[in-house]
Amino acid sequence: MPIGFDDLSAAAARRLRESGSPDIAEESGWACAWLAACAYPGVELLLEALDATPPEARHPVLEADVLGLDLGNISCVFLGPPVARMVEPQGRLFLRNVHHGLYLLPFSVKANIGIGCPVDPAFALGGERTKNPYEEKLALARQAGIVVAEPLWQRLAG
Repeated sequence: MPIGFDDLSAAAARRLRESGSPDIAEESGWACAWLAACAYPGVELLLEALDATPPEARHPVLEADVLGLDLGNISCVFLGPPVARMVEPQGRLFLRNVHHGLYLLPFSVKANIGIGCPVDPAFALGGERTKNPYEEKLALARQAGIVVAEPLWQRLAG
């Protein structure tokens, strides 16, 4: 069923707020819609992260060390926004123990920085991006809506 970009973003943000993650709800809700608009499993990953990660585990202290940043296998649904903010002043950051790294992609495109392979357990985030390969997909999704399977939409929107 087609869902508007803003409707999907708002539903994801509401679900995050209601499940104990108000601090990242708007940003990760937007990332969920962005991923779904680009034919990535944004909704599925968000629901999986909510099911698997208790609210008290979603806010680890993020401190870079000589090897980069250890994300402790906590979903990037919860860590995407703070990690993206950490990368901006440094320009590049190597990540370890990444889970749901695809959730870093919308933030890297938005900040116009490169990203290593988001499914690799250790990858870099940073560098300069020279073009946005997702512009066309996002424009089409905003115009025509994002196709979301009805059971996923029901689960997300409640």
